[in-house]
Amino acid sequence: MQELEELLPSWMVRQRWYAGKGRVPLLRRIGGFQLKDPAGEVDLDVHLMLDESGQSPTIYQVPLSYRSARLAGADHALVATVEPNGQGSHAVRYVYDAPHDPVFATAFLRLMLDEQDAGLARGHRVSTAIPAHVIASHVLKGEQSNTSIILELTDAFGAPTNPLICKLFRVLHHGDNPDVVVQTALAAAGSTHVPLSVGHVVGQWPDTSAPDGMARGHLACAQEFFPDVEDAWRVALAAVAADEDFSEQARSLGQTTAEVHAALAHAMTTVTATDEDVAALSRSMRARHASAVSEVPALAAYDSMVRASIARVSSAKWPALQRIHGDYHLGQVLEVPHRGWVLVDFEGEPLRPLTERTHPDLALRDVAGMLRSFDYAAGSWEQMHPGRSARDWADRARTAFLEGYAKESGRDPRDDAVLLDALELDKALYEVVYEARNRPTWLTIPTTAIDRLFAGRRSDLRP
Repeated sequence: MQELEELLPSWMVRQRWYAGKGRVPLLRRIGGFQLKDPAGEVDLDVHLMLDESGQSPTIYQVPLSYRSARLAGADHALVATVEPNGQGSHAVRYVYDAPHDPVFATAFLRLMLDEQDAGLARGHRVSTAIPAHVIASHVLKGEQSNTSIILELTDAFGAPTNPLICKLFRVLHHGDNPDVVVQTALAAAGSTHVPLSVGHVVGQWPDTSAPDGMARGHLACAQEFFPDVEDAWRVALAAVAADEDFSEQARSLGQTTAEVHAALAHAMTTVTATDEDVAALSRSMRARHASAVSEVPALAAYDSMVRASIARVSSAKWPALQRIHGDYHLGQVLEVPHRGWVLVDFEGEPLRPLTERTHPDLALRDVAGMLRSFDYAAGSWEQMHPGRSARDWADRARTAFLEGYAKESGRDPRDDAVLLDALELDKALYEVVYEARNRPTWLTIPTTAIDRLFAGRRSDLRP
């Protein structure tokens, strides 16, 4: 195992899902399990690795496949080549990031659908109507915190059928992953605005803070996949570029969002906001503002206005709290033909503690997130067209979204303007920090939004 801990760090630091950017992983294997290749040609090991290089230890799920010959077309997924060690080993072993290996993809799906027990992991099947013969698989590109495997399937007669997407969680947390729990609850409630859940895998690993010394959490989930569809971000960008009004799409998206919120409130209950919930939002706003000022000192000019916003939040009447999406923006919604808008990725902000992501929240947080996303669609176009404005496009889309939400929910989000303003401000301050560190030329998108919020532009969104 020492060899594994030596070869993984240099590979892990190059992976987008590795959360310790700028650090060299200090790894220790704390658990794992094996899957079987029916042909007996590929060894499949899932390693749970504890990284102790940061202030807080992080647990990563690292599946590896071991082959005696190179896997064609998978050089980009090669983790290491292990040479013979002179102690009975006579062949080179090629070690791959297993999600890129079709043998692993098939075995992992079987773990779910057959509800197999792999020792420290167990599969759970949700849908009984899914065929399980995998004919091909590939990993989606561009993901940040997880790894998603697209599985091409055939039915019992060998005919191609709808594909699945298996999302493997890289950073593990004790407790239920909201992406699994929330989408499963919505699908079970009959919502067509989320993908059909197929199954999931639950694992366990040592944890001295747990009552029995073992932590438990979701390792992966699988659901239906929609090939050749665009997310709402791409649809919106195309509309901005073509100077096409997006109001009808935004209005229907508002209605869909309200429908999903209502379904969640019914399926997963609601709770009354406590003083601690109010204090948590106030702390978040103060912390976001402090971080933003450290990156952009000019934002200190808003100190008094941020404090006034926090005071209004503390005295406002709060609606009931419920489970929400938690990381809602145009990129989290798909435009599916004959089905409309479909919401995906209910995991929440992946780097937030799981206890925060599973706690009931204001549905208005999702509304604020989508309003910011319309701003970003317009702002990204403006970045590529200096001197030109898409402000009117964004305002029309934002207004239509709010109208659609109000029509479906029976309550206009703008009637809770104090909370909506605060949540949008909180999001914009987060964006300031992100852009200052990653895309300084985009800073004007969130800073201009902060200017508008404090200029009282909310009233301009009313008809």
